[in-house]
Amino acid sequence: MTKIYVLDTNVLLQDPNAVFSFADNEIVIPAVVLEEVDSKKRYMNEIGRNARYVSKLIDGFRLTGKLHEKIQLDNGGTLRIELNHRSFHQLQEIFVEKTNDNRILAVAKNIALEEETKTNGRPVILVSKDALLRVKADAIGLYAEDFLNDRVVEMDHLYTGLQELYVDIDMLRRFYEKGEIESKEYVNQTLYPNQFLIMKDELGSSASALGMVDQSGTIIKKLVNKHDSVWGVKPRNAQQSMAAELLFRKDIQLVTMTGKAGTGKTLLALAAGLMQTEDLRLYKKLLVARPIIPVGKDIGYLPGEKQEKLRPWMQPVYDNLEFLFNTKKPGEIDAILAGMSSIEVEALTYIRGRSIPEQFIIIDEAQNLTKHEAKTILTRVGERSKIVFMGDPEQIDHPYLDEYNNGLSYILEKFKEEEVAGHIKLLKGERSELAQLAADLL
Repeated sequence: MTKIYVLDTNVLLQDPNAVFSFADNEIVIPAVVLEEVDSKKRYMNEIGRNARYVSKLIDGFRLTGKLHEKIQLDNGGTLRIELNHRSFHQLQEIFVEKTNDNRILAVAKNIALEEETKTNGRPVILVSKDALLRVKADAIGLYAEDFLNDRVVEMDHLYTGLQELYVDIDMLRRFYEKGEIESKEYVNQTLYPNQFLIMKDELGSSASALGMVDQSGTIIKKLVNKHDSVWGVKPRNAQQSMAAELLFRKDIQLVTMTGKAGTGKTLLALAAGLMQTEDLRLYKKLLVARPIIPVGKDIGYLPGEKQEKLRPWMQPVYDNLEFLFNTKKPGEIDAILAGMSSIEVEALTYIRGRSIPEQFIIIDEAQNLTKHEAKTILTRVGERSKIVFMGDPEQIDHPYLDEYNNGLSYILEKFKEEEVAGHIKLLKGERSELAQLAADLL
């Protein structure tokens, strides 16, 4: 039996192609949703872009028929704009205020009541990214679902870049003697290119080894990074050593790092970028950028020139640079950076249209990027450049993103089988014992 799906505005603003995600079922878009989409299309951000895309998409549907009656979609489903079920009578005693959310609820509830009177009435389901709207729908006896089609993976299955194996002690001896082994002789599961392995003795002894799958996915090799200290920063745990391996490998052009606050993502990436730019001269410039998403209430417009406006947003980057340059006085880092044309701290707002060759690029807080924004950034990378995306998918400040549909998760999952990419999830906090305790408990 086919179903009727009533879409909330946030579904279309999150994925403008959402109407094609419901197979051969009927899609209903309440008229109030069109009003909300129209109010967002002037925004100069991802939400505005999606609103404009949805507007053009629905306008194009007019060529196939009358939208208020029903039109056929290419995937076998149908779509209609709902104008005749706006009555608020069923909800007026429960939800007094006629907000847009309540008007969408009213449309879905009225269609559901109409279907109940039919012999072969179809189930009516409200689809929304708004948790409270789903709760309200459930309270009035209406089926409601989250829109999960935009998720990269199912729950708790994000690629970590690291796998623990229990192997024969003879394998460990051969690995130490030869420096590499063929994975098919010892491992009966799929391994990805540039994936890290912690191999332990299956009998329980203390013998263990760190390995990395080569780009063919068939050979396990020892880590080759020879930089014990990078601008005064030493890896403090196995995952940080793996991160350093990825950051210094010339044949790995895309690095993704995830981890809780304080695991050392930004500091390691900056240290590796500075060494390869300033000391080894492998790149012409170090570019550091991050999305401008406030963690609480926005502070509004900021005075001054562009760099002065950017400073509050980029302060976490400056904090790490001050540590690496060992500055003592306030403002000293600004003078240092002013004299070093090879370091650029920028906001992602200005990256569209650029081509960035021969640079070491760091994108911090990448979990606040949408899939489209992540793609836009990645397609800016020029010849002989290396790009590092990092962030914590559990700390998202964007209203329409979650752990499984953000740009960082999207990139690490899509590139996990590619030879030019590597990923590692940092597990242990090294900022301080208090910071690690807070990350674990809170």
